Parts: sequence; structure tokens; C-alpha cells
Amino acid sequence: MDEQSSLLALFTSSFLAATLLPGGSEAVLVGVLMAYPELYESALGIATLGNTLGGMSSYVIGRLLPDEKAMLSKIGSKTRGVEWTRRHGAPILFFSWLPLIGDVLCVAAGWLRIHWLWAVIFIAAGKFARYWVIATAIS
Repeated sequence: MDEQSSLLALFTSSFLAATLLPGGSEAVLVGVLMAYPELYESALGIATLGNTLGGMSSYVIGRLLPDEKAMLSKIGSKTRGVEWTRRHGAPILFFSWLPLIGDVLCVAAGWLRIHWLWAVIFIAAGKFARYWVIATAIS
């Protein structure tokens, strides 16, 4: 796979991993960096962008849910994430990279009508931090 295809695969994997669909993009990031170490900054930026946009897609789903019953049916019975988001607001979205609970936090943020700009800032910061740790560990 060439550099462009690798970055496209990384973006796609990162986006899908941050939606309500299961998946992990960390292995793709590691693969890209092992094959193309010179793409460190590009890969880090592409993975962060894709994962942030995926998280924001979950946020939009939350915005579209009309009531608590609809929201809980979308995220299951994980009301703890909703309560954390209600209690801590946008900064809790820094932890949107966490498996399982991260999707719940993003959907809850949308449903609770947390301002989209604060949501994207904290989601992106958390996603970047996770990818930076992984990328630095293998460099």
C-alpha cells in the first residue's frame, strides 16, 4: 500500500472507530508509522481528524434524539456516562477516546446540548493525546 492509500485507510479506520460501530484504529496507526515513519505528523493529524469527526457524528446523533427514552435506547443502559456528562460538561469529552464509554459521552453531549465548539475542542484534545502517546511509544 502506498502512502496516500495508507493515510486514507487510517482516516477511514479512525472515523469508524469513533462512531457507534466497533473497531480500533490504533493498529492502523502503528502499521502506517512502521511502514512510513516520515509520515509521523501527517498520520497523527489524519488519525485525530478522523476520530474527532467520528466522535462528532455521535454527538450529532445525540442532538437528533428527542427525549431521554430515545437516547437511552441508542446507548443502552449506560446512564453513568450521561450523568458524568451532565455533571462535568464539555471537559468530560476529553475522555471520549475511552472504549465503550467514549461513544456514550459523545451522544450524551449532543443530547444535553453542550455547545458544539466546546465539544469538538475537548473531543479533539483527547483523541490527539491518545494517538500522540501511541505514536511516540513506537517512534
